[in-house]
Amino acid sequence: MRLTRILTVAMITTAVAVAPPAAADPVAPDDFVVLQDIAPDIPGDIRYLTAHNFTGDPITGYHAPLCILTRPAAEALARAQQNFVERGYTLKVYDCYRPQQAVDDFVRWAQDVNDQRMKPEFYPRVDKSTLFADGYIAERSGHSRGSTVDLTLVALPAAPTPAYLPGRPLVDCTAPQPLRFPDNSVDMGTGFDCFDPLANTADPRIGGDAAKNRQLLLEGLEEQGFVNYDKEWWHFTYRPEGAGEPYPDTFFDFPVDRAALNPAHG
Repeated sequence: MRLTRILTVAMITTAVAVAPPAAADPVAPDDFVVLQDIAPDIPGDIRYLTAHNFTGDPITGYHAPLCILTRPAAEALARAQQNFVERGYTLKVYDCYRPQQAVDDFVRWAQDVNDQRMKPEFYPRVDKSTLFADGYIAERSGHSRGSTVDLTLVALPAAPTPAYLPGRPLVDCTAPQPLRFPDNSVDMGTGFDCFDPLANTADPRIGGDAAKNRQLLLEGLEEQGFVNYDKEWWHFTYRPEGAGEPYPDTFFDFPVDRAALNPAHG
């Protein structure tokens, strides 16, 4: 999860006032769709609907375990999925469209430096008070524009992912794969949403199968017009050459809910 507009250090060292949550947009534009309707064989593991994320709580604005995207981004993922399946893998999405109210929820959490319940897993070597200055949390996210997705690869046949049990011991997201939370993803060197430089896509300390798996994901998505954010191996934005991102300057705030989509297009 990378959020794009970084707050300044000066804002961190003072009491930062958080604006009240914006009123949610009631519906999405007509060209937003549920990925499962376009590519039903791409599984979802929508972490922000659950407590298994860096805040330790379900996130505001997530009402259903859905991946919502602009139609061009969803259709591009479907093409990438077809190619991966032929090679023995499936994509799996962690997060897709993210409403602004969810981003606001992240900001409020980051300002409460006393809440560090999930630190041992998601940011074991990062001081929570520096999350803004380090660029892990900001007031805007490319996800809110509808064409950014967090995802991974799973080897076929896909093994189930054990359910997260709140209160279970947390393990460093950079630990060797057998020790981390038992995600069914191939080894990517870190877990998803790992606030650590080791999550940088081309970090030279990541080698072996993990480096090969990152490159496989990168190349397969680049072929379909996705651009990786180089600080997070899981983060891609549909931005095809010559066409660009469908909504490059608009941040939406309708909830992650099928009811927010136009039934004629969703």
